[in-house]
Order: sequence, then C-alpha cells, then structure tokens
Amino acid sequence: MSKTLSRRDFLAASGVLAGLGLYGCSGGGTGGGGETGGTEDGQSAGVEGYDPDLVAAAQAEGELVVIGTCEEPYIIAACDKFTELFGIKTSWQRLGGGEVLAKAQEENGNPSADVWFGGGCTSYVQAANDNLLMKYSPANLSHITNSNFTSTDGTWVGIYTGILGFLTNMEELEAKGIDAPADWPDLLDPKYMGLIWSSNYNTASTAELILNTVIQKYGHDEGIQYLVDLDKNIAQYTKSGGGPSKSIGIGECTIGINFLHDGVYQIVDNGYDNIGLVSPSSGASYEVGASAGFEGCAHPNAAKLWLEYVLTPTCVDQAQEVGSYQFLVIDNGKQPQVALDMGVDPTNVMDFDFADMMANTARYKEEVMAALGGGDERFKTE
Repeated sequence: MSKTLSRRDFLAASGVLAGLGLYGCSGGGTGGGGETGGTEDGQSAGVEGYDPDLVAAAQAEGELVVIGTCEEPYIIAACDKFTELFGIKTSWQRLGGGEVLAKAQEENGNPSADVWFGGGCTSYVQAANDNLLMKYSPANLSHITNSNFTSTDGTWVGIYTGILGFLTNMEELEAKGIDAPADWPDLLDPKYMGLIWSSNYNTASTAELILNTVIQKYGHDEGIQYLVDLDKNIAQYTKSGGGPSKSIGIGECTIGINFLHDGVYQIVDNGYDNIGLVSPSSGASYEVGASAGFEGCAHPNAAKLWLEYVLTPTCVDQAQEVGSYQFLVIDNGKQPQVALDMGVDPTNVMDFDFADMMANTARYKEEVMAALGGGDERFKTE
C-alpha cells in the first residue's frame, strides 16, 4: 500500500509544531551543484576512540579536501566537526555523483580531492572498477548493520540509505482533479504529461537508481522501453537527484521522482505542508550513500581518519540536525524519527539486486540515453 502523508497530517497526528577547481576555506557558502567552501583550522576537541597513530599521521598532513554529493548543509556540518575534532583544515566542494565519477576518471590517479562523501554507491563502484579509490577497511566497519551496506573490497563504506519514491504537490493535483500516482506503472498515464520531474542519468546518482529500479521491476528491454514511455511525461531532468524536491512545494513541479527524505526536508525544514510522500506500492528501491578515499590522494592518512569518522554517530547523527533524513547504517546511530513518523518505511522495499546495478549501470546509462536520442534541453547540467 502506498503511503502519502503531508506535514499538516503529520503535525495533526503528532501534536508537535516542529527542523574541484579551487577550494576555499572560508566557512562554506550556499547554492546548487559545484559550490566550494571550507572550514578553518580548529583545535582538537578530543580524539577518544580513534587510533592515536593514525590521528597523529593525519594531523601531520594538516589538511583534507572533500568532494560531497549529499546536500550541502550536511557536507558543511561533517567537515566542520572533523576540523573541530582533529584540528585538520578541511575544504570541500559539492558535485553530483556522475560529475565526481567523471572528474575522478579524468584525473586518473592524480586526484585533486582526498575523499568523496555521500551519493549513491553505484558511482563509487564504477570508480573502484577503474582503480580510482583507495583500499582501506576502517575499524568502525564493525558497526555496519548489513553486508550490503559496504564494499567487499575495501574501496567504499556505506553511511546511510535513502528510500526512492514520489513527491507530489497535493494542491496542484487537486486543482487538476487527478490522483497521486501510487506505483511506477501509474507514472505512464497521459494525465501526468508535463507534470513529472526526474534527474539526469549522466549527472545524478539518483537517476542511476531510477534506471536500475525500472530495469529490475520490468526486465531489461521492457525497462528501457518504460523509460522511453515515461519520457513523454517528463518536464525536466534536473542536474542533481534532489532537484525535483526543491520545486515541489512552490508548485513548479507537480510530481517528482525523488528520495523521500528530500521531501521530509521540504516539509519539516521549509514548511511546505502541500507535499505528499508516496512509497511505491510494489516496494521501493533504495540507495546506499557512501564515502571513500581517492587512490593517490595528497593526504592519505587524513582520508583514512575521515573514513573512521564517517562511521561514528559523531558524524552521521548530524545529518538530521541539518535537514538530511536518510536512514543510518550503523548500529549506534540515531535514526530520524521524524521520517518514521511521516510514514517513510525503510522495510517497504523491493528485493533489489545490487550486484546487477553495480556491474551494469554504465551500460544501462548508455542504452537509455541512446534510446532517448541522446537527450534534449530538458536534461539539465547546471
């Protein structure tokens, strides 16, 4: 059964009135993809629980450069806390998952960043297959709750899961006299023509998950055909996976194929009580958001220390404090209760084949873009 719940419904039910180019070190900025910013040198506030030799080696390097693919406030919070803990200057840039992969492939073992933070693991697997990620198995891997949530070769670690579904502007649907989609087949209905936003297969790891979800639900040939048919109803393919969610509340987008935690953010933090959250009735797919160090990076010990840090509550519990409501994959993390209370169910998931996704995504992207004639002006890259 699909789940559709607005902020108004949630508040009524709970009774609560609820929240690289050049790298800078200026404390961070705001904006969309490709932003740069950073944190200033800090004083170590304590490193209990970390290998002192690794901490000392990382502090001797004195710097860490991060590319983030999750939302910018989370990147900033994670970098700020890392600097606070270890006194290591930390700079950052935000790019989409596909952009990070393309940049890493272009740099080919001479990376301009040390670590990658957030975004779907599919892009990480492609980078690992190209020998672009360092191999390191953090001690804190012992807290991972499922073997699917980390790599088998030590190239990346999982930090969260995100449930893929549909966001709707309920006021727009009501005004048009049409119901919200309940499952993937509904999105092909001609009544939704020009009302759906998705994301660009070439720039967003979210779009990679959409592609694999459809292929696994329908089969290869039928899945590609489904996406060709869906294209008739798509108004825009945004550069980043979270792009549709940012236009739902204002009514620019009526239906967005998006992670449900992005909708929770728009409801809770931005106050849009006109947004519905729909978990596909046949079972949702999900991404595993990851982190990794780049092979050949300038600060390898700081990168290893980062990978220990991202598997601690100190890092990941900050997510919900800055509007990121993904479900955590470590056993000592604090799950986002607000997302659970809104009906986002991490157990309502399909039997998803991660091995197939990891092995074939690059080919699937080429195939769907060829089937769509290479794309058009709806495929945004900025």
